[in-house]
Amino acid sequence: MSNRFETLRVFCIAAESDNFRDAAVKLSVSPQVVTRAVRQLEEELGEPLFHRSTRGVQVTEFGTQLLERARGAVAGVEQLFERHDRRALSQHAGRVRVTAPHVFGRRLVADALAPLLAMHPGLVIDLRLSEQHADMVDQQIDIGVRVGTLRDARFVTRSLGRMALRVVAAPSLIERVGVPSDLEALRGLPLTALIDRSSGRPWPWLFSKGRQISPAVAAFLTDDVDAEGSAVLAGAGFGQLVGALAEPWLATGELIEVLEGERPEAWPIHVFRPQRGPVPARVRLVYDALVAALKR
Repeated sequence: MSNRFETLRVFCIAAESDNFRDAAVKLSVSPQVVTRAVRQLEEELGEPLFHRSTRGVQVTEFGTQLLERARGAVAGVEQLFERHDRRALSQHAGRVRVTAPHVFGRRLVADALAPLLAMHPGLVIDLRLSEQHADMVDQQIDIGVRVGTLRDARFVTRSLGRMALRVVAAPSLIERVGVPSDLEALRGLPLTALIDRSSGRPWPWLFSKGRQISPAVAAFLTDDVDAEGSAVLAGAGFGQLVGALAEPWLATGELIEVLEGERPEAWPIHVFRPQRGPVPARVRLVYDALVAALKR
């Protein structure tokens, strides 16, 4: 028996038993296995661990001292492998790191995941907001939410509908400057622009048939989607907002959509996770919650 941990474990059980036969019953092994383990430990340490007689065995003074230290060592190692018999505490305890675009993360993702924290003590949500695609391995991301095309075949992906881009404005702005009849007319009106944080330049506006315009001279620029939405709502300019941001305001009449016939093809929405090994219960829980929320 070459495993030092196993020999120590056998020794502890033997030292706490009346004899090696009793220890063997507790360990579900033969008495010979116990004898060999004890003998191997004695040879390695160079000290006898038991006094043996026809009446049984008795732990030596050296063995008693070893037992005190071995109990703690064996208990510590066994605790590491108590497979989440901490499941009894909570099988969903632990950190789940999620990445998502700002437009989803600040509203839908946070709203969908907050109830899980109340239901599952010990669960920790680590939400990272970015429009850039994170390196799932280097950044230790468990789950991602993204809009657009995903080309990494290593991911386990669920596609959950599509998200439109809408050109919108506040009624007060439309009353002041009118409704643009085409893209050229739109260029001449006050526009908002969302800055791409990686390049420092405004994201282009996308339209049908692959057309784009870049708001080179914008009335309002920001690198935050919520700030852009607020500026459009306040009448600072026309903005091209993602559907998740614009649609609640369109429903209340606080914003009006223009150039509806020029909308680009809607973008697919994905929830994905790296395809690596078994999936912890906490990751599956959060993944399923995000899938359900984005379906709605």
